[in-house]
Amino acid sequence: MNTFVNAFVSILLRTVLLAGALLASGTQAATIRLACSGVGQELQFCRDAADTWARDKGHEVQIVTVPNSASERLALYQQLLSAGSDKVDVLQIDVIWPGLLGQHLLDLRPYAKQVLAQHFPGFVANNTQQGRLVALPWFANAGLLFYRSDLLEKHAEPVPTTWQQLSRSARKIQDAERAAGQARMWGFVWQGRAYEGLSCNALEWVASHDGGTIVEPDGKVSIHNPRAAQALATAAAWVGQISPTAVLNYAEEESRGVFQAGQAVFMRSWPYAWALAQAQGSAIRGKVGVALLPRGEPGGRHAATLGGESLAVSKYSKHAAAAADLVLYMSSAPVQKDRALRGSFNPTLRALYRDAEILQANPFMGELVDSFEHAVARPTAVTGARYNQVSHAFWNAAHDVLSGRDTAPEALARLEPTLKRLSRRGKWN
Repeated sequence: MNTFVNAFVSILLRTVLLAGALLASGTQAATIRLACSGVGQELQFCRDAADTWARDKGHEVQIVTVPNSASERLALYQQLLSAGSDKVDVLQIDVIWPGLLGQHLLDLRPYAKQVLAQHFPGFVANNTQQGRLVALPWFANAGLLFYRSDLLEKHAEPVPTTWQQLSRSARKIQDAERAAGQARMWGFVWQGRAYEGLSCNALEWVASHDGGTIVEPDGKVSIHNPRAAQALATAAAWVGQISPTAVLNYAEEESRGVFQAGQAVFMRSWPYAWALAQAQGSAIRGKVGVALLPRGEPGGRHAATLGGESLAVSKYSKHAAAAADLVLYMSSAPVQKDRALRGSFNPTLRALYRDAEILQANPFMGELVDSFEHAVARPTAVTGARYNQVSHAFWNAAHDVLSGRDTAPEALARLEPTLKRLSRRGKWN
């Protein structure tokens, strides 16, 4: 009984002290609703950091379940925010969404003045709309090529630097492994579903063939050109040959599932897949390498779509100050370092790319700084609020080519006038 009483008194004392601290600071305990993605380990890491903040600050955080699909999550956010709903206080948002959602988001600059200089300037600029900082960078992303280092060594194949080399190596290793009894082996998996992830993949193919960026910074629609058509035709030739037909319905987790099960030689994905591939119980632990995505031939370049996620506060939140404080904590150096060590999430803070522990856990991160500063950005800045329509039209055109419903030249010829109509004769904003 004494043990029970002592424990009860201890809990009561901590509660009283916490309540006293909150009262002394003029702060009332709040319930913050936080929407996080559930892709890979994101949801668990999000919950871990939020719980730590809640314990320290005396608030409560409730995790709001949202779709893993970026397109579906954006639609949900737009529905909630357009209605002025206070059901979500803090939102995890994609790098392409500040222009789409900015009018509904709180200006975080007054809360974050002291830390902005620590983040990559490009991400801060991306999150700034008409002088308002509508989100704080949380983690950076760029497309990467994952490969089975053991299989490349076994079959005496180098890491491919062009798409042609990848196609040849993927076919050679796939066929040899199948002949040896690995009947479910594929050469290359990626994200081919008709959604934003396909826009990322297809933009990499097009840009790596020097085919432009769909819409150029001056507003010109550039996608209808021979190099862009060559890029899409190259990818279409993979389907059913070195990539399963089912890849046309793959998002990130479906492609990772095949690769991590040991059933693919190459995979295009984001950096988060590294930690999962190397985790205890992974069938390919210690057998994975990471490289830049291949370039097109002739005269192509390495191109990786710039990605990443930020944290924003709804301007309809009833607890704006507490929500902003949660965002500051979750985007801080200690939390970003923990996420890098446990989940291979790329920090948005420059200093962490010189951290010895991070580089030991994720050797490839030291080479990604330049990738983040020179990656291919989706045309969100120039197309503004119409980007979602642009991307939707682009991924549908690409999907038509990949599925064989259309040829690349014909699909791009139809896409061009659609995008020009959206641009209102070059005037996107």
